[in-house]
Amino acid sequence: MRVRIFLWRHLNKLRWVSLSLVFAMLIILPCLHIYQTYVAAHAYDLLAPSEKRFYDVMESLTAPFINDPAEDLDAVKGNTWSGNFWGLKLSDPLAVLGQMAAGFSLYWPFILTALIPIAVTAFFGRVFCGWICPANFLYELNSNLAAWLQWAGLRTGARRFDKRIKYGVLGLGLLLSAATGSIMVAAVYPPAIVGRELYYVIAQGGFGVGMVFFVGTLLFDLLVSRRGFCRYLCPGGALYSLLGRYRLVRVRRVVESCNDCQKCNAVCEFALAPMTDGFGQECTNCAACMAVCPTDALTFDIRLFDHPEQGPGHLGRRYRREPSDENDANKAAEEAAA
Repeated sequence: MRVRIFLWRHLNKLRWVSLSLVFAMLIILPCLHIYQTYVAAHAYDLLAPSEKRFYDVMESLTAPFINDPAEDLDAVKGNTWSGNFWGLKLSDPLAVLGQMAAGFSLYWPFILTALIPIAVTAFFGRVFCGWICPANFLYELNSNLAAWLQWAGLRTGARRFDKRIKYGVLGLGLLLSAATGSIMVAAVYPPAIVGRELYYVIAQGGFGVGMVFFVGTLLFDLLVSRRGFCRYLCPGGALYSLLGRYRLVRVRRVVESCNDCQKCNAVCEFALAPMTDGFGQECTNCAACMAVCPTDALTFDIRLFDHPEQGPGHLGRRYRREPSDENDANKAAEEAAA
């Protein structure tokens, strides 16, 4: 039991490692692709001095692992939208759904690449958003910036909207994809935007228009609503919420250990209510609530549905006060009857 509590408490650190590695991957892969292109073209003598330095650095880094860069580097291609990783082809379910809508067809080889992400989501819930999404890495850093601004006495966004808006964005994006023949949802989907923009800046020396949109989402989160884009507008978040509605792995509050401190509610990026058992399909199983819980009152459970609200924590003042209130009421009733 103590080992399990220790693991749960440190899962959030592991999640940050995962997010950092994914973001680093999106920087490394374009560099590998450029280096592979130089090697395949036998263009070293034609490169500019800065490009030769880049070539030399990449050659030094990859030489211990590969023999033929022109061929061996084909083993890893793509990004979190769709990619090939040592023969394992994986795609974001939104990429597959967008392609189906835009092409009015079912291309089974592409559809099969989404089966593993769908299965993982069905089991663990919206974990892509919390553990893999490269945009989430930047959004959480943006949340830290908001916390520093609040500490400095500056106001940040705290408005709330209807969470169902993102399902409308998903539906509208798929309709526009069908009408135009292009995967329109990719234009407003932060993980896809981050992957594209990092490739543009590394391979072509500058950002595209997608960066303007992404910076707008950061400002929206900072000035209008905390994590507002993910919570209210992200089409991928909507799809993952639907796919993970009946996930098997869920956060559960151990009411006997809870002291109603509300730290779990305060740290939740998606404004859920762990202290009152309010997780729902929006939960990303990020384990941030577990990391801050002083009494280790949050754990993982295997079940199709969240626990219904269990009432106040047994270590909290409210729970300790309720029995005495009932006793006082009973005494008053007895005195009135006499």
